[in-house]
Amino acid sequence: MSDAQDHPQIYLISPSEFDLSTYPAELAACLDSTEVACVRLALGTTDETRIAKAADALREITHARDVALVIDTHIQLVERLGLDGVHLQDGARSVRQVRKDLGDDAIVGSYCTNSRHDGMTAGELGADYVSFGPVGQTALGDGRQAELELFEWWSLMIEVPVVAEGALDEGLIRALAPHTDFFGIGDEVWTTDNPAGTLGTLRRAMLG
Repeated sequence: MSDAQDHPQIYLISPSEFDLSTYPAELAACLDSTEVACVRLALGTTDETRIAKAADALREITHARDVALVIDTHIQLVERLGLDGVHLQDGARSVRQVRKDLGDDAIVGSYCTNSRHDGMTAGELGADYVSFGPVGQTALGDGRQAELELFEWWSLMIEVPVVAEGALDEGLIRALAPHTDFFGIGDEVWTTDNPAGTLGTLRRAMLG
């Protein structure tokens, strides 16, 4: 993953559950219709066999299109499954050790809810990007929300690339576009009848 140039880039997040007979084609359609910087495999299961099958299917699609594929949380599976890195969910706590374990070439990202302190610490410890969210209103999580002010401050003060994710819509994307490097988009597209078309609509919102 690289810093956004003139506009934010898309960081596509898989559903927490999907059908291997249909989802890979949906993902391929999205990648073929809209430029995507990175895909995160974010299955809710801890079943290694299911995760491995999903990773194999998605890796074939992403790597054929020169798109990075990272996995949510499962550090020990990154090298085994030939993935590009890991997205950590524990703020800055494990960044240093994971960077040491996976090496400098792996992508290591850190989700820090709305904590500036965790975000800054994760960056100092070697995270390639920091993710804040949820940006929009959602019943999920613990009620914390990443406000526009956080992204405005980060973009002015911190060089580590930042991802905005969680309950996004076109209005939020337009407001955040000048202040974020990536938009983490997942259910916003997968819960619609036409994921590729919806992704294109959100992309246009990023471009103003």
